[in-house]
Amino acid sequence: MPEFEPPDEALEELKRGRLPLSLQSRLADSTSFSFLAASGPGGQNVNKVATACQLRCDLFKLGLAPDVYARLKELAGSRMNAAGEIVLTARKHRTQEANREEARSRLADLVARAHIRPAKRVRTRPSRAAKARRVEAKKQRSSVKEGRGKVRLD
Repeated sequence: MPEFEPPDEALEELKRGRLPLSLQSRLADSTSFSFLAASGPGGQNVNKVATACQLRCDLFKLGLAPDVYARLKELAGSRMNAAGEIVLTARKHRTQEANREEARSRLADLVARAHIRPAKRVRTRPSRAAKARRVEAKKQRSSVKEGRGKVRLD
């Protein structure tokens, strides 16, 4: 199976911190919202109105590349369940719309961060002089510690 490579304009959008339109539409299709009673302060409003928003996103419907999926799974952590869904709960705001928007933006941020490839580590070797300096420093430290021993009167 050929590896998925997003187009250049999509990569540019991701670098700017925005999701490409194709991914935004797939996110919208694969998410569902439910509302529940929020906890915490707020008086009667908290008891009467279900303002907290719970977003569920089915990752398999997104059609992500395998490496992006693996990074997203790692970033999501405990927010991902066994069914392959990311569950986000937003309850900071007093209205359903604001909480829904916050949950959407948090999901979009998570997916955008998953698309960023980590920089590959370039293996280096210490030079011969660096190795010699390290050994010399160890010898010097050893002699300092050796001088801390008990004084023997022979």
